[in-house]
Amino acid sequence: MNQIPVDGLSFEITRPGPPEVLRPTRRAVPRPGPGEVLLRVAAAGVNRPDLLQREGRYPPPPGTTDIPGLEVAGTVVALGEEVPRWSVGDEACALVAGGGYAEYCLVPAPQCLPIPRGLTPVQAAALPETFFTVWTNVFERGGLVRGETLLVHGGSSGIGTTAIQLARAYGARVLTTAGSAEKCRACERLGAARAINYREEDFVTIVKGLTGGRGVDVILDMVAGGYIPRNLECLAREGRLVLIGFLGGTKAEVDFRPVLQRWLTVTGSTLRPRAVEEKGRIARALEKEVWPLLESGEVAPVIHATFPLAEAAEAHRLMESGAHTGKIVLVP
Repeated sequence: MNQIPVDGLSFEITRPGPPEVLRPTRRAVPRPGPGEVLLRVAAAGVNRPDLLQREGRYPPPPGTTDIPGLEVAGTVVALGEEVPRWSVGDEACALVAGGGYAEYCLVPAPQCLPIPRGLTPVQAAALPETFFTVWTNVFERGGLVRGETLLVHGGSSGIGTTAIQLARAYGARVLTTAGSAEKCRACERLGAARAINYREEDFVTIVKGLTGGRGVDVILDMVAGGYIPRNLECLAREGRLVLIGFLGGTKAEVDFRPVLQRWLTVTGSTLRPRAVEEKGRIARALEKEVWPLLESGEVAPVIHATFPLAEAAEAHRLMESGAHTGKIVLVP
C-alpha cells in the first residue's frame, strides 16, 4: 500500500450540464475493504449512462462515488480481505457502478474478469458494460437461441456492435437498424444479415419482407417511445421485446392485442443498481461462455476512438454527436 499515492487524478461532474462540466480534480485514492480490489486504471470505457449522469438524469446508486465511469481495465495494486482469486500485479477488467474516470478505481472483486488473452487493456476496457448488458438482455431475458432471428436497434453503438457479433457467434440471424449508409455497412461487416437505414427505410416493412411476414424472435431496443408499437408489429409468435433504454422517450400509445394474440413478451432490465452478487454471477457466465470467443478472435470489441482522460469532455461530445461506430475509450 505504501507505493500507492495518497491522491490521484479524477474527473468529476461539477454540476448537471454540457460536457464542459466535467472537470479534473484530485481525490483521495480509496483503500479496498473486504471483498474489494483497487485497480490502477489503464483505460476506461465511455457509455451513454455517463452522459445521462452528467446531465443529472442518472444519479449513481446510494453509496457509490459520484465520479462517472462504468467500466475499466488495469492492474491490481491492492487487495482487501477475502479476495482469494486476485493478486497484486494481476491485470483485470471490471464492471463498476462508478469511478472509472480516474487513475485508481475501487472494484468489488466478483465484478472483475481477467483480460482475455490477446487483448490490450484498451480493448478490455470496452468490454464490461456492453457485454454484461448484451448477455443478460439478449440471451438471459430475451432467450435468444440458435436458428432464431434478432433485431438490434442502434446496431452501430457499443451495445449494437456487441449484440451483432455475439448473436452471430451463437448461430442466430441478425437484422439491425442504423442511421447512415456507412454505419449500415459497418454492421453488415460485423455479421448482420441486413442493416436498415432507419432514416430512409421503414424497418417494419423491411423486417416483414426479410422474414416472409413471420417477424423476428427477439428485439433489443434502446429507443422505446414510438418504436414500441412498431416493434410489436415486427415480432413473430412468442417473440420477445427487450428494452434497455429510452432514447425515443419513456411513453408510447400501444395496442396490446398483439401481445395476447401472438403470445408476446415485453421485458427489460437495468444493470447498474444490481447487487454485487448478481453482477458476479454474470461475470462468471461471461468468462465461461464469451471469453473463449474473444480469445479466439471470433468476437472483438469495436473501438471507434480513444481520448486522454484529460479530454473526457471531448469524448462525451463525440458520443453525443452520434458519429461514432462502436466504443469510445479514455486512457489516463
